[in-house]
Amino acid sequence: MTRVAAIDCGTNSVRLLIADVTDGALVDGALVDVERRMEIVRLGQGVDRTGRLAPEALERTFTAMRGYAKLIKEHAAPGDGPTPVRVVATSATRDAANRGDFVSGVREIFGVDPEVVTGDEEARLSFTGATRGLTAAAGGATPYLVVDIGGGSTEFVVGSASVEGALSVDIGCVRLTERHLRDDPPAGPAVQAAIDDIEAAMDRVEAAVPVRRARTLVGLAGSVTTVAGIALGLPAYDPARIHHSRIPAGQVHDVSARLLAMTHDERAVIPVMHPGRVDVIGAGALILDRIVRRYGFAEVVVSEHDILDGIAWSLV
Repeated sequence: MTRVAAIDCGTNSVRLLIADVTDGALVDGALVDVERRMEIVRLGQGVDRTGRLAPEALERTFTAMRGYAKLIKEHAAPGDGPTPVRVVATSATRDAANRGDFVSGVREIFGVDPEVVTGDEEARLSFTGATRGLTAAAGGATPYLVVDIGGGSTEFVVGSASVEGALSVDIGCVRLTERHLRDDPPAGPAVQAAIDDIEAAMDRVEAAVPVRRARTLVGLAGSVTTVAGIALGLPAYDPARIHHSRIPAGQVHDVSARLLAMTHDERAVIPVMHPGRVDVIGAGALILDRIVRRYGFAEVVVSEHDILDGIAWSLV
């Protein structure tokens, strides 16, 4: 058994997974969580407008990462030496002119350079994390369309046992909120402008990825899991209830419409809502809603396993 540590630094959140990889991992092993954490840091604050990572956003991110570095040391397996660590950064950092500030800060904290991965690599890691261990009973028929709705980008990946096509496009809950959904609640023309962005991005996806071949939609990341928690009527966020839940298309449409019509204060009191998602969840739900509508899926299979798990598997 090998202990590994994976860090995913996205536009909205930075997350940690410390896991044990059981024997036989390359064939039929499993990841066993030791510690799984998430902090909303909004690293991508203003990047779409300025092209730079804001100093205060960097400091929020580094503060969370220092806590993660401490946890990795505390959970080091006795006698195994330093825990292998991989730090992956995605959309906001790819877009930033001053990403060198981010790289040097991460190196100081973890002793390794972060990998500012391409959208294609991000998509492939997300697919691995979401589908490894996804049974036919839980996941439905293949090929899967895996969609990872992040803060700055959304990854579309089609595949069965392996990836058949993937594309990352610059639509995410933070990016669309900053571009279009600034009012509370947003007016109809602003919502339509966001929809137009989403549809244009999906035009690019269809030109590059065989999305119409997919038979099962698998949704990842906080926007999707929050929509699922609301649809399920959970009294509190419960990963075990949310993981591999199946949310009918009608409920996706209903939850998305409700979130876009609510004020900030109304969204804030939803039991499953993380405080860091209150202002951007409408955009995230809208992206999921448009994907379901465009491709005619009857439901979305929700996964709590995503790029973070894919990063951990990559360390085997």
